[in-house]
Amino acid sequence: MLHAVQAAFGHISEDAIRAVAKALNLSRAEVHGVVSFYHDFRDAPDPRPVIKLCRAEACQARGADALAASLPDQNRVVIETVYCLGLCSVGPNALVGDRPYARLDARKFAALVEQAH
Repeated sequence: MLHAVQAAFGHISEDAIRAVAKALNLSRAEVHGVVSFYHDFRDAPDPRPVIKLCRAEACQARGADALAASLPDQNRVVIETVYCLGLCSVGPNALVGDRPYARLDARKFAALVEQAH
C-alpha cells in the first residue's frame, strides 16, 4: 500500500500515513515507523530523477563505486544504493524507473544521468 502511495504521489504525506493507518487498523506511529525506516519512502517530493546504483560485491568489483564518484554535479539526480539487480555478470548496473542499465562505465553513466535529468 505504501509503495502504491509513493508511486502515485512521489512521497508519503502525513495525510497518507493517517489514511493507511486507518485502512489497516494500525496506529499512525506504526505506519510512520515503516515509512521512516525504509529509505525508498520519502516524506516530501523530490523533483530530481532517481538512479538506483547496484553496489553489491560483483558490481563493486567492476567499479560501481567509481561511477558515483565520477559525476561532476552530484545534485542533479538522486543516487540510491541497491544491493543486486540480478545482472551480476554484466555489471556495474543501475536502474532508472523499471529499466535496468548494464555494463556501465563513466561515459555511459554520465549519459544515463543526462538522459534521466
